[in-house]
Amino acid sequence: MLKNYLKIAFRGFWKHKLFTFINIIGLSIGISAALVIYLIVHFDFTFDKFHPNGDRIYRVVSNFTFQGEVGHNNGVCGPLPGAVRSQVPGVEVTAPFFTLSEPNVFVPGKRNVPIRFKNQENVVLADPQYFKLFNYKWLAGSSKDALNAPNQVVLTSEQAQKYFPSTPYNQMIGKVVTYDTIKTTVTGIVQTITQNTDFTFHDFISYSTGTVNKDLQGQLQLTEWESTNSASQFFIRLSPQANVAHIEKLINGILKKNSPPKPEDKGNTHGFSLQPLSDLHFNADYGNFDSGHIASKKTLYGLLVLAVFLLVLGCINFINLTTAQATQRAKEIGIRKTMGSSRTQLVIQFLSETFLVTLIAVCISAALAPVVLKLFADFVSPGVKADYVSQPGLILFLLLLTIVVSGLSGFYPAIMLSGYKPALVLKNQATSNSSKTRNAWLRKSLTVTQFIIAQFFIMATVLVSKQIYYALHKDLGFKKDAIIIINSPWKNRTLARNMVFVNKLHAIPNVEMVSIGGAPPSSGNTNSTNVTYKDGKKEIKTDVQLKFADENYMKVYKLRLLAGRSLQASDTSKSVVINEYYTKVLGFRNPAEAIGKNLDHFNGAKSLQVVGVIADFYQHSLHEPIKPLAIYCSMPNSRWQTGTFHIALKPEASGSNDWKTSIAGMEKAWKAVYPDDDFEYHFFDETIAKFYETEQHTSTLLSWATGLSIFISCLGLLGLAIYTTNQRTKEIGVRKVLGATVSQIVTLLSTELVLLILLAFVIVTPIAWWAMNKWMEGFADKTIISWWIFAASGAGMLLTAVFTSSFQTIKAAIANPVKSLRSE
Repeated sequence: MLKNYLKIAFRGFWKHKLFTFINIIGLSIGISAALVIYLIVHFDFTFDKFHPNGDRIYRVVSNFTFQGEVGHNNGVCGPLPGAVRSQVPGVEVTAPFFTLSEPNVFVPGKRNVPIRFKNQENVVLADPQYFKLFNYKWLAGSSKDALNAPNQVVLTSEQAQKYFPSTPYNQMIGKVVTYDTIKTTVTGIVQTITQNTDFTFHDFISYSTGTVNKDLQGQLQLTEWESTNSASQFFIRLSPQANVAHIEKLINGILKKNSPPKPEDKGNTHGFSLQPLSDLHFNADYGNFDSGHIASKKTLYGLLVLAVFLLVLGCINFINLTTAQATQRAKEIGIRKTMGSSRTQLVIQFLSETFLVTLIAVCISAALAPVVLKLFADFVSPGVKADYVSQPGLILFLLLLTIVVSGLSGFYPAIMLSGYKPALVLKNQATSNSSKTRNAWLRKSLTVTQFIIAQFFIMATVLVSKQIYYALHKDLGFKKDAIIIINSPWKNRTLARNMVFVNKLHAIPNVEMVSIGGAPPSSGNTNSTNVTYKDGKKEIKTDVQLKFADENYMKVYKLRLLAGRSLQASDTSKSVVINEYYTKVLGFRNPAEAIGKNLDHFNGAKSLQVVGVIADFYQHSLHEPIKPLAIYCSMPNSRWQTGTFHIALKPEASGSNDWKTSIAGMEKAWKAVYPDDDFEYHFFDETIAKFYETEQHTSTLLSWATGLSIFISCLGLLGLAIYTTNQRTKEIGVRKVLGATVSQIVTLLSTELVLLILLAFVIVTPIAWWAMNKWMEGFADKTIISWWIFAASGAGMLLTAVFTSSFQTIKAAIANPVKSLRSE
């Protein structure tokens, strides 16, 4: 029986090669998209799922409100972990850790000459209970006594091999590893985590080391309740009976007891909440760790919808083409039923044919998946791989996908075909008029659905591209081209070195100007403070964004001065330039009115004088509105106010290598001043472009989705056009004999198609408009949703569809009517 089914199926495929090809290609595209998206979604949703009792593990995070502004921090104040451990019942395990700032690591080498590993990331001070909370396999030592004393360290296997190559793990115990000036002894080796995880730390220094080291004591701030540092993170595991809300209430009670609200903090709040471990990989408000990748559930769900759409398009093609060819198999079905075949046997036969087509499409998709992942390597995590050997779940997904797609594509055609009545079939009356009408309406409905999906993608792609263009080409209020940013190394940052480097930069011919200060005008970092203005009647307290600059900063970025003057070399830290928006917040109608006014900083401990007002510029991306801003005069001795060199280059002549030569000169100067630190630089305009990296990825995905949806729809359209013209061969011949022109016949054959596309346009336009408005809500400054986006998308789809079908309609229209009528 099975052999017979397969033989009939392959005969049918060979007889209708074009339709089989269209079906396989359409399904292959949809299944390839579904497979790749499954790999991406599965990768992100499996992060840190291997820890025992992971559903009871939480991170304690900080939340703030200040002047109506909501802020989040993934760190906590230093004393909190100890207080929670001793005062909060229902917490089984407490595991604080502190991330060190890229220490230099030294291990003993040959002849006692230390080997240096520069700027090691993911080095933490960890509590002994860290290894009770998270799942690590011990290769040497044990969790019982590994980090119980100061100056102990546990290494991952990968890091241990890096420090002590070719040394067995058990012989690494007792080895000395020095982190800057912190001398530690290896007490344990754990297996490097190979599963998907955000916990990529590889050096675990005992947390108690921070209590005996003076430098670390200042960083840990174990007695400061009002200081929150994102480097200081705190994880806990609750007991099975514990209530999350109750634990949060107890923890916030500890904060209120040790840091009671002050009268001047009215309206401002500081509190803690518990973030589930499962949320760590997805919550951008808190982030995971410094180098961690944050996934977006919204984006992942959007990808799943995209996969469903492309699969549906492929299935629609299959249903349309199969039902369109139904009459060609009518006699076969009638004879089979006359010979005794049951309807169930016929359904199984047709479903098996569908399953075979789907299986071929799945095999093609499985082969294409690694190629597609390489194609999207720029924004797909390197961990996403199509490995069918080490991922048994992937084989199960493909099998399930094959069954589901076979069912969706083949069920209705199988029921319809198997329902033919033998008596009518053998009289060449395969279907009744009502059945023909029903099938025609089904094909039309499915075709309209295809064009709705395709036009939606076109409209979305045009709008996203328009918004990205708007963001990248809008006047942001500052110069962004031909500016190089270099950050000086924190550990070796001194006034003397900074000035030596600046002087060397000035000596490079193509360097126009150099400024030294804090962050550039627009950056991903936020530094703000509470500033008060007293106008004699009332106090205006405002959360003000801060920038630190020298006298050249405004010149480098061409910030436009509206009133007063720029910062000067002779200014003190009390001189400040504010933006126009801040003057409006303070109640001034004219920027000049703000000149000479005094602002109180640090609750009145420091008075600032406004010496200038500049035009507004965007401090962040267009996702965020312009906010009150103050540019302080940076103090040369302040390490954090003078950490960035802003270098304006002279215009580069076309075809010259002036900038390349200048950058080489900068690297040479850097090595002379900071010989132990790597030279790193970036162009400021590249930083601006990265603000919209997510949108650019979205645009790329939408472009691909649009292209694929149009391609699948046009494939199905071509197939229907071929079938329709074949069915109307006699009619076309008669019309030509009676005098119809080629254009009249093409118009006749294309009219129905045009009406279906117009119907799809009418349906999709309000849906697309609503979706676009929802997406644009994420931007504080955005482009206009112009009417031409919809008109151009509809016209483009119409022209593409007419062009595709015209290959067949024109061919049918110019055919010799004598041959057409003879063949009929």
